[in-house]
Amino acid sequence: MASFPGKLFDALLDRTIAAGYSRVGYAVRERFWPALDPGALDGATVLVTGANSGIGKAIAAGAAELGATVLMTVRDRARGEAARDDIRAGLPGAKLVVQRCDVSDLADVRAFAAELTASQPRLDAVIHNAGVMPSERTYTADGHELSLSTHVLGPLLLTELLLPALVAAPDPRVVLMSSGGMYTQPLPVDDIEYRKGRYRGATAYARSKRVQVALTPLLAKRWPVMVAAMHPGWADTPGVAESLPAFRRLTGPVLRTAEQAADTAIWLTATTPTPPSGEFWHDRRIRPMHYLPTTHYSDADLNWVWQYCTIAVGLV
Repeated sequence: MASFPGKLFDALLDRTIAAGYSRVGYAVRERFWPALDPGALDGATVLVTGANSGIGKAIAAGAAELGATVLMTVRDRARGEAARDDIRAGLPGAKLVVQRCDVSDLADVRAFAAELTASQPRLDAVIHNAGVMPSERTYTADGHELSLSTHVLGPLLLTELLLPALVAAPDPRVVLMSSGGMYTQPLPVDDIEYRKGRYRGATAYARSKRVQVALTPLLAKRWPVMVAAMHPGWADTPGVAESLPAFRRLTGPVLRTAEQAADTAIWLTATTPTPPSGEFWHDRRIRPMHYLPTTHYSDADLNWVWQYCTIAVGLV
């Protein structure tokens, strides 16, 4: 397999956004990627949230194809079972188990984690893919903005509670599905729950993804597992069609498939040697966490956000 033609070219491709995040960037880069071992996940158990459609469903299928038993963790069991049956139609014998958990509901997360750790002594990987983009300001039963709870608080609590099962694995990994949209947003220190001003779902989504990526290095220090955040590029998924119809109409011809968007999450879970922890990835390479000077934050700001999130989920 030929080597990729230089970090500079790859970085320039990334900076062009439209080329780097579209199927164009994927098509260029994948020519230089070595294939994963077909049995890379034999014997492994991988939990994937939001696995009933789009990228999550593609991750579940990809991990199962590599030999994993995949715990498809979804809010709607019926939709999860339909997705499982659809995957099995194209991948007979896939080891898929549908489980129900709403990761935005912290009580539901606690109950789910208690049940899972009682029945599942070893968990090799958790891929936090579940995502929302509310059309209006929405708060959970715990009083948290829905995007923040789904993308940050729920995954933080769930991983913390699943640590006993993760550390029982020889090479445990946690992957956080982020978004390139986070590059546009600073850390929302002054309004982390998005209670002020005009609410926009896309902004709420990107703000919560900025928090998610900012916390990744801290999580890598806290958890004895490999922790990675990554973004999938621009993908044609049901979520994009529903929440960003104008964007989809404009970019439709160059949007990635769900399978292309899922590639880096699967690679981070299955590749050897283990990728470095605490980094932000796109298309199998570490990427900068900032491109705009306006998004940088101080250690004090990051520590405040960390303290807020840990208190919100009851870890301190």
